[in-house]
Amino acid sequence: MASPSLIALTLFVAWALVLMALMEVIRSKLVLQKTVLANEFRPDNANLSPFMQRLARAHANCIENIPVLGGLLLIAIVSGREHVTDPLAYVLVAARFVQTLIHLASSSSVAVTLRFVAFIVQVMIGLYWSFKLLTSI
Repeated sequence: MASPSLIALTLFVAWALVLMALMEVIRSKLVLQKTVLANEFRPDNANLSPFMQRLARAHANCIENIPVLGGLLLIAIVSGREHVTDPLAYVLVAARFVQTLIHLASSSSVAVTLRFVAFIVQVMIGLYWSFKLLTSI
């Protein structure tokens, strides 16, 4: 049976892929409707709706964190120290999902604060894992 760390790593990567697919489905629809030409898309979706801009940034947030947080999960998995990451693996993924969903829903002050809290949860888990992994070498 797969460990929580392995499942969390897979979910973390899959979430980034889902966001990318959503963005491309919406972009394809815009092209087919002739709302936007295929060569007019900006990487940050700056010329599109506020939702599409938030989607681009939410996707970028996921991609930026996969090497760091996913890397810690991978280190634990390949070194046989999943006992370090397993207890908080699902909390990390849940915090990532919450951060993304809030990011997609709103850019209000309250939403940004809640999104930041979800991000800080991930950072604190990452720091804890780093310490535990380094001290168990």
